[in-house]
Amino acid sequence: MSTDSIAGSAPRLIDADAPIENNKFKTELCLDTLDEIYVGGTWTRGGGAVIDSVNPATSEVFATLHGATTEDVDKAVAAGLKAVEQSGWARKLPHERAAVLHRIGTAIELNADRIAALQTLDTGKTLAETRALALSAAATFRFTASALETMEDAVTPPRGNYLSLSTYEPIGVVGAITPWNSPIASDAQKVAPALAAGNAVVVKPPVWAPWVSLLLARICDEAGLPAGLLSVLPGPGRTVGDALARHPDVGKISFTGGTSTGRQLGHIAAEKIMPITLELGGKSPTIIFADADLDQAVAGVLFGIFSSSGQSCIAGSRVFIQRSIYAAVVERLVKGAESLRVGPGTDPRTQVGPLVALAHRDGVARMVDDSRESGARILCGGAAPADQELQAGAYYLPTIIAGVANSEPICQEEIFGPVAVVLPFDDEADLIVQANDSVFGLACGIWTADYRVAWRIARAVSAGTVWVNTYKQFSIATPFSGFKQSGLGTEKGRDGIRSYMRQKSIYVDLSGAPLPWAGALSEPADSNLHSER
Repeated sequence: MSTDSIAGSAPRLIDADAPIENNKFKTELCLDTLDEIYVGGTWTRGGGAVIDSVNPATSEVFATLHGATTEDVDKAVAAGLKAVEQSGWARKLPHERAAVLHRIGTAIELNADRIAALQTLDTGKTLAETRALALSAAATFRFTASALETMEDAVTPPRGNYLSLSTYEPIGVVGAITPWNSPIASDAQKVAPALAAGNAVVVKPPVWAPWVSLLLARICDEAGLPAGLLSVLPGPGRTVGDALARHPDVGKISFTGGTSTGRQLGHIAAEKIMPITLELGGKSPTIIFADADLDQAVAGVLFGIFSSSGQSCIAGSRVFIQRSIYAAVVERLVKGAESLRVGPGTDPRTQVGPLVALAHRDGVARMVDDSRESGARILCGGAAPADQELQAGAYYLPTIIAGVANSEPICQEEIFGPVAVVLPFDDEADLIVQANDSVFGLACGIWTADYRVAWRIARAVSAGTVWVNTYKQFSIATPFSGFKQSGLGTEKGRDGIRSYMRQKSIYVDLSGAPLPWAGALSEPADSNLHSER
């Protein structure tokens, strides 16, 4: 392990000049043994069942790990409570906590290539995407640090002779349950604001992709985060995630994942009267009007659904095309989809990598097959690639489906794979009805040259994020949320830190006089003097 410094003050995790080879990840990535989890600042063997990590490009097991148990959850939460009380983290001035977050962000950036390589091995994503996710995580820590330094409490307008203030305090220990489709970036979006707010965080990463979360723990440790403030507990959601959510000393859960699991967590939060943030599924519409720049629109739609192999909650999986250009645009989309390069994420030419696991790939295939049997037309894809060198991996061809109604399951259920459905629309009224005919409301894309149309549709469509003539563009400074069954609460933005805090009001008397209601004054009490106003 290199002892070079990060930003001059913290040890550097990995020598950035060392070569990357798949068979050296165990040592190159500085996880002393891969059979360890991070509990309250201590690396230890988990007490749970063995987790096999499989490279989805080859279906080969590249590492094993003993997962966490409910007992590990208890230890992590207890360590977090102790750390919050004894480390002084919550009492540090904002700029002092921000300095640690800045160092974490710098460490992530310095090691972006290593993080990307491990994430590609674990999830199958292309190196270009996983490196972008690593840099996004670095930016999240830096933005959060800057926002923390500039956050203000409020002196509220008084309605009497007193000073009134609104302040924020940490919750204590919070749980972060993260998804497999965007490791490190999703971790950062929860861990950075939770730490900034003064909390301890227990992360439950996905079984399918735990390694980058463990690497983040090592980075945070070496960047100077006090021990106990972060734990990383890989394991099944039904045991580890459930125990974390139900633990009486966990004061908030932030979850990104499927809607059914989110609903279960919501029930637990309601029973505990506990705040919860849920970023859930989607079936997002992308809309092409006849006046759109079709080169721009076709490229954007292909990117919106087929990048990340469609494994994205915001994937633009329902493509609505104005009827007058429907046939021509569908032809262009099919040609574009068929030209996308499918292959391993380590190949720089790859545009569509494997899905995260064979089981997931097979689930996507079943949904497409069910649609085909119900009469849908598969315009392209609809199968695993025939290339012999890809047979062992969890690959699925970019697929476009036509000839279905918006009410059919293929248009209503989240597929989470490289599958798009194309649907015609006649006018704005018809479009809005179809676009909003979904239990989800996460994102929407609009392609038009008329910004008055774009504005009307953007306001009419029920979605937390709307892109106009672009797609999948994000800023950590811009809030992100879902409508309907796509989620609850907001992540990102300056208020992302506030979501991990409790608001408190403080009143300070300025009169120096006893409250007259108690009869302490000789004059008749004015019953309205200190009433609520």
